[in-house]
Amino acid sequence: MAFILETERTSVRQLNMEDGNFIIRLLNSPAWLEFIGDRNIKTNEDAEKYLTEGPIKSYAVNGFGLCLVELKQKKIPIGICGIIKRDFLDYPDLGFAFLPEYIGSGYGYESAVGMIHYARETLRIKEMLAITALHNERSIALLLKIGFEQVKNIQWKEGGEESKLFRLREF
Repeated sequence: MAFILETERTSVRQLNMEDGNFIIRLLNSPAWLEFIGDRNIKTNEDAEKYLTEGPIKSYAVNGFGLCLVELKQKKIPIGICGIIKRDFLDYPDLGFAFLPEYIGSGYGYESAVGMIHYARETLRIKEMLAITALHNERSIALLLKIGFEQVKNIQWKEGGEESKLFRLREF
């Protein structure tokens, strides 16, 4: 379990195979299903495959990936935040998602700002992007608050819906 960073209220670490139950819960939460889409992660085996082929593979290939965000004092998993390298984008992008009961409490902002600092200072990433669903007002507001600016709308899945593409100003 690789520790990544700590904020005032959270700890951020790499996901591991023991996080399967949390992944099932997060990836089937209403906001995930509405704004990101159904990844068909319903069983422990599905979660293991998602972790192995997603975040854990990304750590090995890219040196970064989506990470678990947990409450620092209680070690309760509340969401994910991290950096993703997508084939269709020129630069890595910031991704985040939280369980419904932790949305709107500042944890997304806190962990995203920490992750951006980590990307800049530790990983030496030169430019950071972000994408979100057109109608995901909470994520759009968070990205703007952090300092991202909307660049354009993109259609990154063939036949899929458009998404908003953001670039972090003054990165």
